[in-house]
Amino acid sequence: MGNYLNPGNSGFLSIRNDTYMDKSGMIALINETINTPRRLTCVSRPRRFGKSFAAQMLCAYYDRSCDSSALFEDLEIAGNPKYIDSYQKHLNQYDVIYLDMTAVIGETSLKDLVAFIKRNVVAELKEAYPAVKVAEGFVSTLANTVKLTGNKIVMIIDEWDAPIREAKDDSGIQREYLEFLRALFKNSGATAKVFAAAYMTGILPIKKDGSQSAISDFKEFTIVNPGKLAEYVGFTEEEVRRLCEEADIDFSLMKQWYDGYTLEGKSIYNPNAVMEALRNRAFASYWTETSASKSLMEYISLDFDGLSKTMAELLGGVDVLVDTFGFANDLVTFRDKNDVLILLIHLGYLAYDKETETAHIPNEEIRLEFAKAIRRIKRNDTIRRVQESDQLILDTVQGNEAAVAEQIERIHGEETSPLFYNDEQALRSVVKLAYFSYRDHYIKFEELPSGDGYVDLVYLPKKLSPLPALVIELKWNQSAAGAIAQIKARRYPKVIQDYGGEILLVGISYDREAKGQKRKHTCIIERA
Repeated sequence: MGNYLNPGNSGFLSIRNDTYMDKSGMIALINETINTPRRLTCVSRPRRFGKSFAAQMLCAYYDRSCDSSALFEDLEIAGNPKYIDSYQKHLNQYDVIYLDMTAVIGETSLKDLVAFIKRNVVAELKEAYPAVKVAEGFVSTLANTVKLTGNKIVMIIDEWDAPIREAKDDSGIQREYLEFLRALFKNSGATAKVFAAAYMTGILPIKKDGSQSAISDFKEFTIVNPGKLAEYVGFTEEEVRRLCEEADIDFSLMKQWYDGYTLEGKSIYNPNAVMEALRNRAFASYWTETSASKSLMEYISLDFDGLSKTMAELLGGVDVLVDTFGFANDLVTFRDKNDVLILLIHLGYLAYDKETETAHIPNEEIRLEFAKAIRRIKRNDTIRRVQESDQLILDTVQGNEAAVAEQIERIHGEETSPLFYNDEQALRSVVKLAYFSYRDHYIKFEELPSGDGYVDLVYLPKKLSPLPALVIELKWNQSAAGAIAQIKARRYPKVIQDYGGEILLVGISYDREAKGQKRKHTCIIERA
């Protein structure tokens, strides 16, 4: 077993020794591509979503230098009758070349990267197969190995785009690395002769401008378009529910903290965050900054028109439209706020809904990261928004009805087109935008079942917050008094009465023709 050639199954064994969620069904999908024109697969997804675990699993399964049957015998790939023939046919049948590009970068300089890979892989080939003829070209040496052994190679490259990200300002290094990949995968004849299959992972999708044409033949599965690999991106809701039951941990809190990503109709959770919460028996932000994923603050601080407002909308819980086409697929090329939003989707800071083409902050963990970052931004418009939202919360708590109505009315005038401000949903969006800094003191719930109906908004204080709970009912073209009456009649405060603190009833209305004054907001605040 080598470092790069046939690394064995020790990595997957270590994974199996811990709590493991069975993702082996993915192997069957890769097996379908072996020795076909579809043999090249590229998966891009955020960090901490199981990319390396999947790569280690594939290494253990394909590597002919070890016997991995015991690692798979209790997993879906070995137990599902529809997979069994494929499973047995390909188990431990191939030479595997495994490159963890972040680890490789740690072993050598970027300028020596390609030469380092070639030297070490060829050295391990010679050690494993002394009779192999080393050719002048790297691909030719691989072809000679296949001819000698009669076994094609499965190539696995984890974090393939790490050198592109690390050398973002050095086009020469990028070009040399991409030419290396081109030699491996762009020559249809040589690629088919040498590789049974290739599997790559990365953070960002492949660039569409031709600069990464060396890998344009790969079938790509992204966080925006995950296709049939969606259920293998992270933990599904069913899997998380089962983990919570086994650990006797509140699933509803786990969902609130770590749910929010929806891929092909399935709720997906960040595996790293879920496992940390289970191990620590504590719900918190386990989001981990990495060298490949810049500070969130750097991106949301960029000076694009409307970006500050969009960040406030996202923090308030408003879904924002995103056009995912035309993104440059890198960490440095930004033309407008839309490019920033798409990058945040690929990095996992935002979740994307394909049906509505909108993005949102997925859960409490990521909302915490946004809330911390937004308060460190020094742009004047961002500072103003935070200060005004903080003041609005204070005015609400102090019962300053006129100030609350005035601030919501001002935000309506500044941020919302009258054409779209025509129902309670539109009013709710404005109110959520107005209260966007709530995260410091509150947890927000929408359409919460309570009493004899559903309360529009509930801001429930966190354990250490001295502030009262806010039960908010919204009315469009009706009175704020009517909103308060509905809260009382339908017993909305009942759902949170056990929290033990003070509860404020907040009625907010918008009347397009209030006593001759157009577009008038009013507010009534009472104690429960």
